[in-house]
Amino acid sequence: MFSEEDLIHIARQTMPFGKYSGRLIVDLPETYLLWFQKEGWPSGKLGEWLQLTLEIKINGLESLVEPLKEKVATQEKGARTKIRFD
Repeated sequence: MFSEEDLIHIARQTMPFGKYSGRLIVDLPETYLLWFQKEGWPSGKLGEWLQLTLEIKINGLESLVEPLKEKVATQEKGARTKIRFD
């Protein structure tokens, strides 16, 4: 089960590594998320957020997260919160 905070995190956190490093988690391509599903999810919260993002995309629910992204766009550049994944 996920919380409202998880939706906020996937809308505001960036992918910390790999081909799509720096891209918002919710903006990751579905094919990339499907690759993780096949190969194995990262541990911790990042893995949970990636799984949640895949479910949102598969079910066409991106509109749930869009309003949360807009709040980030109105903030000053570089004002995103960084979260450690250890």
